[in-house]
Amino acid sequence: MDETLALNAIPQPTPAAPSPSAPIPAADNATDGRATSRVLGDSARSAVVTAGQFGAMMLPFANRTTGAARINASLKTFAKPGTWFAPMWAMIVGCVASGNAHWQFGSVGRVLVGMILAGPLLCAFSQVTNDWFDRDVDRINEPDRPTAANALAPSTVLAISLGLAAAALGLAYALGIVVFYLALGGLALALAYSAPPLRLKARNGWLANAACAFAYEGFAWIAGAAIFHHVTAGTVVLATLYSLGSHGLMTLNDFKSYEGDKRLGLRSLPVMLGLDGALRAAFAFIDIFQVAAIAFVFAHRMYLAGAIVTLLFIIQLPMQRKLATDPKGLAPWYCASAIPPFVWGMLVCALAVSAGGF
Repeated sequence: MDETLALNAIPQPTPAAPSPSAPIPAADNATDGRATSRVLGDSARSAVVTAGQFGAMMLPFANRTTGAARINASLKTFAKPGTWFAPMWAMIVGCVASGNAHWQFGSVGRVLVGMILAGPLLCAFSQVTNDWFDRDVDRINEPDRPTAANALAPSTVLAISLGLAAAALGLAYALGIVVFYLALGGLALALAYSAPPLRLKARNGWLANAACAFAYEGFAWIAGAAIFHHVTAGTVVLATLYSLGSHGLMTLNDFKSYEGDKRLGLRSLPVMLGLDGALRAAFAFIDIFQVAAIAFVFAHRMYLAGAIVTLLFIIQLPMQRKLATDPKGLAPWYCASAIPPFVWGMLVCALAVSAGGF
């Protein structure tokens, strides 16, 4: 899925693009094994760099502009490692919410395996699938992406997609039947988002962003708790609220594809509502459901946690006012600045669930 909590640049459209129905031109190196190795090698190196950069940007005094630029670079590589952070973090949050994850070898190992499932397998599958079915619009918005540039043979893309899906389902099954069904649901949402006949991102931005948000946040959060065999009502409620909040972040991500989506008739929310309307809708989702999560935590008498999440929410408000002055130009800055307090709020809520037992 291209909508992700990743920190995306706002590329300029090229003057022209092939019709969606036009045949894909064959690239001279599409079947060149060296080209394939280079593309996959670039993606692997980008994954390592991006992991370190995300860790740095979670700190309060990190350079947001530099961090955003480095993460943006990862979005030009195959499977876009910069998008893996969101589901991997949600997986960690779910493990914490279970109350059964401890600083022991076996416990830490299960958390790491869950992170691999959420990011390098499930999220990578969604990105590879989305890039393939988005190759026409990417030739307008981001023509240097490997799939848009026809740097990989179709058979290679198919083999990688199937391999990622099979590995994800096998690993999920080993982690438990609930995790398996959640992984299966995540794969289904990824296909519904990107692939015909549903291809939600082309039909309805409301449903497309919901599918993406729940696959990236809600399912991964609940799966993390399921890995440790303790999914509570509080976990499900908070995972749902933060998934709906993430719906707004997905809308902001769609700003970067506005020109291409509009030209090809894709019904993203910026196209459906206009840039100003989409911005208001994004803020409504981000703010309303964070406030609902805060109220839920306070309702369970976890006052310290509620106060911390409230502070993390308030920090985001002046950033939203700044973003409103230039939504397209400031979207990368906003994601680099506002997503850290958003996701720290998720973790504090998970700690509240673990401590409060609700």
